[in-house]
Amino acid sequence: MTRAPGTVGVIGGGRMGSGIAQSFAAAGSTVVVVESDPGAAAAALDRIRAGLERAAARGLLDGPAETAAARVTTTDAVGALPADADLVVEAVPEDIALKAGVLAAAERAVGGRTVLATNTSSLPVTELGAALTDPSRFLGMHFFNPVPASELVELVVAPMTSDATLDAALGWTKALGKKDVVVKDSPGFASSRLGLALGLEAIRMVEEGVAAPEAIDDAMSLGYKHPMGPLRLTDLVGLDVRLAIAEHLHATLGERFAPPQLLRDKVARGELGRKTGQGFYTWS
Repeated sequence: MTRAPGTVGVIGGGRMGSGIAQSFAAAGSTVVVVESDPGAAAAALDRIRAGLERAAARGLLDGPAETAAARVTTTDAVGALPADADLVVEAVPEDIALKAGVLAAAERAVGGRTVLATNTSSLPVTELGAALTDPSRFLGMHFFNPVPASELVELVVAPMTSDATLDAALGWTKALGKKDVVVKDSPGFASSRLGLALGLEAIRMVEEGVAAPEAIDDAMSLGYKHPMGPLRLTDLVGLDVRLAIAEHLHATLGERFAPPQLLRDKVARGELGRKTGQGFYTWS
């Protein structure tokens, strides 16, 4: 029988980190969220509780929401992660030095059996693993937003990732009720590389006046049965996140991933999508 990890650490209490924490708590894990800012930590707990309450109301949670929420606590230091954690997932911003630093700190805090994972959507897992003493217990676990509702976890395997580490991650993904795809470490993996190619072309079409965002999105959702058009998805992911991924893939894969000027301009104006209320759409 597939079982969720007993204890999970999540580094970062933003929307992705909160969603990862909620998913593991719902599956029965004890979860410790690392968030250095007290206000952000409180907001993370509020998001997790609210998400669990919604899941319970829809009949998607075994037991009361309060019971699952009680399994989640916060700490302000990576060094306070439980030494006996089965899994630690970092979900901090897409900055390779920041991620490498928190992963190295997590490795020092936990025992030798703990699996370490990064939630990066595009940064090289091999390079992040180089910050660790034992990269064999490290891999990418790329969750998708919103994590509790998404069916997919992209498991990214670096050359040093052990078979035992991958097997553990495969079991935990199934315990969350999600589907796995396993890919080798490469720029953008599978999901970000393909998703970004579509998203950037949609932005170029807006830039060139080919069609309005709504029309482009409807063309893909109605014509190709995508659950969400590429521009609405860009708003959901965050234009700043999309720009960072595009810049990385532009540097590694070439001109076809060059960010459109419209994307740069919107990020410069603070139009980052749903989280700021304005992107390609206006969000209330």
